[in-house]
Amino acid sequence: QVQLVESGGGLVQPGGSLRLSCRAPRSLFSINAMGWYRQAPGKERELVGIILSGSITKYADSVKGRFTISSNSKNTVMLQANSLTPEDTAVYYCHVATSVPPKHYWGQGTQVTVSS
Repeated sequence: QVQLVESGGGLVQPGGSLRLSCRAPRSLFSINAMGWYRQAPGKERELVGIILSGSITKYADSVKGRFTISSNSKNTVMLQANSLTPEDTAVYYCHVATSVPPKHYWGQGTQVTVSS
């Protein structure tokens, strides 16, 4: 069973920052996408940011200019979230996709709460 290890969630004041990290097993090969999704109460899960093929990044419009996704190795992905607002409050999920075989893996989720 593939387990993604997430860390970095918590409570932060509006305007503050958080850094989320996710590590996939080194035994997981042919990773072609790593990213973060989030789900707020009563809402559908949505893409926050993703790295494709190790270098191409895409972001949700709502986080552009505030969030940065990066990867310093083939099996880790980080999300730097700045200028946080209460609207960023959600459970954040790490996502990894492989090409051979084509599969999707999800982390257990980490809570991010932005509140004063």
